[in-house]
Amino acid sequence: MIAHRVPSVKSIATNTVQCSPMCNTGAMEPKNAVVSARERVRAEVRSEIVNAAREQMALEGAGALSLRAVARELGMASSAVYRYFKSRDELLTALIIEAYDALGSEVEAASLEGDGRTRWVAAWLSVRRWALGHPHEYTLIYGSPVPGYQAPELTIGPASRVILSLAAILVAANDAGELNSRDLAPLPEGIAVEARHLSELALPGVPPEIVARGLVAWTQLFGQVSFELFGQLRGVVQDVDASFEFAVAVMAEFVGFPEA
Repeated sequence: MIAHRVPSVKSIATNTVQCSPMCNTGAMEPKNAVVSARERVRAEVRSEIVNAAREQMALEGAGALSLRAVARELGMASSAVYRYFKSRDELLTALIIEAYDALGSEVEAASLEGDGRTRWVAAWLSVRRWALGHPHEYTLIYGSPVPGYQAPELTIGPASRVILSLAAILVAANDAGELNSRDLAPLPEGIAVEARHLSELALPGVPPEIVARGLVAWTQLFGQVSFELFGQLRGVVQDVDASFEFAVAVMAEFVGFPEA
């Protein structure tokens, strides 16, 4: 995964935007509701810089990302680019947030409807679909760390969207009585403590045995996708589609969904 702090249990659980009492009430409009022409131009230039950086990253890798190279590609002076991004790391952060948000949106949209197992399967399939369609962006956020880069805390929210989606699916399925924890083996005490804590923060009402298995499934999901994307299955698995679908089914039952 990219070189930044892994989201803590507390930061994941509390990663929601708190709306003030006047949000969406129509009681007060922002003073500067109309975006100025200057702001629109600035947003457009930033978007062009990010697009050029993404293309450079695809060709040379994230470690070779350079503001000067991006400036040359766009026909801009280096000093002009620095007015929009103060450093390579700031530009890299923009790319990371964009990638996490794109993946999060994909998973959230794909897993809206159906029973718990249907939503769980859809979420897994959407992660793989996005990764295969955006290999460079996936590599940026789940591949080798970029030397010298330390991502700021503002990446934690976007990075949490997939695990929060999976957690929401488990919570809804548990509330609907779709999960079976009766036959699951008791947890070792240390794992049980962590699972109970996470249940209280982000998966209310979900049994600790299922919470712990959900965490294992989360890592399995990205391990399976990464092995395929980075060529670790080459020469070992011939039908990668069938292999992934089998993993999805196994892990769905692992977390407590009934066999399809």
